[in-house]
Amino acid sequence: MWGLGQLPQEEFGGKAPSMKQKGLENRMQTDCVVNEGKNKIVEISGERYERLAIKTHVITDKDDICDVAEKYAAPHLQEGDVLFITEKAVACTQKRAIPVDQIKPRPLARLLCKFVYKNPHGIGLRMPETMEMALRECGTLRILFAALASAVGKLFHKRGWFYKIAGYKASSIDGPCSYTLPPYNHYVVLGPAEPDATARKISERLGGFPVLITDINDLDGNILGASDASLDRKLYVEILRDNPLGQSHEQTPMGIIRKA
Repeated sequence: MWGLGQLPQEEFGGKAPSMKQKGLENRMQTDCVVNEGKNKIVEISGERYERLAIKTHVITDKDDICDVAEKYAAPHLQEGDVLFITEKAVACTQKRAIPVDQIKPRPLARLLCKFVYKNPHGIGLRMPETMEMALRECGTLRILFAALASAVGKLFHKRGWFYKIAGYKASSIDGPCSYTLPPYNHYVVLGPAEPDATARKISERLGGFPVLITDINDLDGNILGASDASLDRKLYVEILRDNPLGQSHEQTPMGIIRKA
């Protein structure tokens, strides 16, 4: 068996290793896993799909998400596969993770956060610091209009109107939770910038494999970015609905969807 960095030169003709060749070098560095409590295979409309989670190091703003995908995912990709990456992993590489103690909420943020619905799946905008970042990301008028719509919705026992108005920039903001992987249990993480363009960039690095940037949690899901407009976002939300990457200390920020 070849050791790392010992692939025969005649295989490469003296040229720099390609993505596929680098994948061979990295194959022993990571494994695909199925997280505890998650099913490896799901069936959607008569089709069966595997969901393989991929462990990585703790991703920070020192990383390039394309490098991370190439290092950890490329060794496992097969024809027909789709790579999906969490929005938090992408955002962290874009310097969109902000320490909580560096965010100074305005009075309006402190007021609005008191009216946010409490659910057991995350803090959302239920703290002044996350609401402050929503005001910055979406604009004050849009957040106020969303809050008004939410108040009207509650009169009719309807939830979700706030985020429908505020948009994905608000819904993809993650606040610090006790179960979040350190050091991000002390950070507010915004949604990724330019998710479609970022997905295309990652896909190009991987030789054209389809790439999705996902916002899937234990409550609901959304596909924020896709490398190709033809990818069926609704289908992939259904495939990933049970959040196979997990939402705690799994350290699996990306995974592969493969027809079983």
